[in-house]
Amino acid sequence: METKNTYEFQDVEKKWQGEWSRRKSFAAKEDDPRPKYYCLEMFPYPSGHLHMGHVRNYTLGDVVARYHRMLGQNVLHPIGWDAFGLPAENAAIKNNVHPEKWTRQNIAVMRDQLKALGIAYDWDREFATCDIDYYRWNQWFFIQFFKKGWVYKKKALVNWCPVDQTVLANEQVSADGRCWRCDSLVEQKELEQWFIKITDFAEALLKDHELLKGKWPDEVITMQQHWIGKSDGAEVIFSVKDRPDTLTVFTTRPDTLFGATFMALAPGHPLAKELAAKLGKTKDLETLVGIQRARKRERAAESADKNGFFLGAYAINPINQQPVPIWVADYVLMDYGTGAIMAVPAHDQRDFEFATKYSIPVIEVIGNPQTPVARFDKAVEADGTMMNSGEFNGTPSSDGRRKVGEWLKAHHVGRPTVTYKLRDWLVSRQRYWGTPIPMIRCATCGIVPVPEKDLPVLLPTDVAFTGKGESPLALSSSFVNTTCPTCGGPARRETDTMDTFVDSSWYYSRYTDPHQTAAPFDSAKANVWLPVNQYIGGIEHATMHLIYSRFWHKAMKILGLVQSEEPFERLLAQGMVTLGGSAMSKSRGNVVDPKSIIETFGADTARMFILFASPPEKQLEWSDSGVEGSWRFLNRVWRLVINFKAAKNTGTAAEAAEKSLRRKTHWAIDKVTRDYGVEIQINTAIAAVMELVNELYLYPALGDNASKEAVRAVVQLLSPVAPHLMEDLWETLGEQGLCSESTWPKADPRWLVADSVEIVIQINGKLRSHFQMSPGTGKDVLEREALKNPKIQSLITGKSVVKVIVVPDKLVNIVIK
Repeated sequence: METKNTYEFQDVEKKWQGEWSRRKSFAAKEDDPRPKYYCLEMFPYPSGHLHMGHVRNYTLGDVVARYHRMLGQNVLHPIGWDAFGLPAENAAIKNNVHPEKWTRQNIAVMRDQLKALGIAYDWDREFATCDIDYYRWNQWFFIQFFKKGWVYKKKALVNWCPVDQTVLANEQVSADGRCWRCDSLVEQKELEQWFIKITDFAEALLKDHELLKGKWPDEVITMQQHWIGKSDGAEVIFSVKDRPDTLTVFTTRPDTLFGATFMALAPGHPLAKELAAKLGKTKDLETLVGIQRARKRERAAESADKNGFFLGAYAINPINQQPVPIWVADYVLMDYGTGAIMAVPAHDQRDFEFATKYSIPVIEVIGNPQTPVARFDKAVEADGTMMNSGEFNGTPSSDGRRKVGEWLKAHHVGRPTVTYKLRDWLVSRQRYWGTPIPMIRCATCGIVPVPEKDLPVLLPTDVAFTGKGESPLALSSSFVNTTCPTCGGPARRETDTMDTFVDSSWYYSRYTDPHQTAAPFDSAKANVWLPVNQYIGGIEHATMHLIYSRFWHKAMKILGLVQSEEPFERLLAQGMVTLGGSAMSKSRGNVVDPKSIIETFGADTARMFILFASPPEKQLEWSDSGVEGSWRFLNRVWRLVINFKAAKNTGTAAEAAEKSLRRKTHWAIDKVTRDYGVEIQINTAIAAVMELVNELYLYPALGDNASKEAVRAVVQLLSPVAPHLMEDLWETLGEQGLCSESTWPKADPRWLVADSVEIVIQINGKLRSHFQMSPGTGKDVLEREALKNPKIQSLITGKSVVKVIVVPDKLVNIVIK
């Protein structure tokens, strides 16, 4: 007899969270003989409070981790904090509180929230990237990269965020020229900065996508391929007439070299600056720079008007020795290629528009079945046959690209080559709350690394947070002034800090040995766990974090720290949680705090809703009614178990009812097993359990063996989703041990084959009747049975049957006139 309609979720959750903690249920050990499984979600930035977007990410991972633990695997499921970054420093400026204090307070709040959700983390492995024991290894890596030639410093035109007052890497600037974090318009600024030579790894990053196909979303791989931007072509060296200079350009169309009628330099190109100054046109050049910035800011299309001027100098085309005028053009960018292009207006639309505007000759060198280009108002960019090209006349374009490349190499004026759109990773940041770059500048010895024995270089405490675009470290004389480790003379420390994407590029490997003090981690331990079996996070990190961490892993392999080629074996890119059509974000003020849901309905309800409302990879729009529906369902499961325990039925149901329940039970086990383990489609797994629960409520003999098996399955199948209540119901059922440590149920294949299937009968696509047949019945038999069905006969009498369409085991559609 039921005495109440809802369970006491506060008591249930407190009880089982305490029990898991007491037992250390989720601790992972390297010497565990069971097969290993490493599940990881992208770790959180401690901004203050979790919102339901966070909850979705972490509960998805928790379902996967709990499922694999019940499969009998040794699961590593750790958590930590991506703790450096601008929000903490901006909060320090605004509220006069130190960034570390602000960060640690936020970590404490978010840790309690994650524990309240019952996420099965190994909390003994927790760390924050602002921990000295962590960021010292950022510095160690930086020095190893410097020794390998992967780190360098140069003066460069960089992306500058005027709001955050710091430099941004190319990956941190959106396609429309805005800051990835604050959405402000990015400016260009010339500064001396530190870079990591990620371009040295471009080919490996592309090639190893083959290892990830079928395991990573195709969309992420495609995004990375486009970002890396591999182009096959040739490098061509043009000498400059009456000057010692040369201009090296990259072209994907060396077959059009004979058609180069002008050279175009970016407004920022050093030669453009020199020649413009010589002509007294420096102001004109600055105007072009301004046009470029405005075009990027206003998202102007490539079809926008193109501007430039002749620089009064000529280059010499190496293939025919013809002089080619050198122009500056605002459609040529310094951050693509060498900042100089050979312009072939007959076969490149941008060049054609510029040449047309300034009356520069157009020479067709690729013949095409179309009318000659001179009679067109646009370039012909398609392949064809080389013409007006000397010894190469008559050569197909595809062959011409190779042959011209070989000619350039043989004559020492170029070579076949490959370029990438990917640029080296700019890692300097002019802010305080990050890892100090461990380099020293000496007037005698130049730039030298801090000796490894002197690491870590600690963040100073005697700084003022101004946010004015200079590193606060530069204001600390005790930090800046030091001694050169090479000559012993006076020297100055580097005052920039590292991009915080450095912190998240290798954190997954630190989890394998988080308390190590002699190295970033013990390689023997790391190689037990790596690569991560399942990684979960947002697709917005496809061309930032996921490229950086892949690069870092490959660098660590070269350094002998890891054995695997890739850091993450499988990737699930989950969709965002939206409210009012916009992604939940603290900065937008449209977040739903899970605390209120947990206090009203419990953690299991919060988990159930966020997992059931949408497929993981799809966007999820927040719904209060959906939360209430999840609460009702969990109470329905709770009442089912209470009713089952109270049932006095010791007999059996009718054979048909029992068979139906057993089939539904094993169908649900099979479906949920596939949905948790292969597809990670948690919403459809929950739906399958709902069907089983519905059947149990209709079952006439609750309490018999068939219902016992079904109820037990319901509790185990829902355990990864609603772990607190299912632990309690497992205990209520009288089962031994924890449900979260029980053995995952197996579907009996005998019950997965139906005795019969329902065949739908349609007439002209409309449902008219149905009948039962054995699975696998042939099309001819299904057609015959459908046509002799009494109801169907009455509907088709006097009509002409045009055709009969049969879908085995599903339907028969009779088309009549």
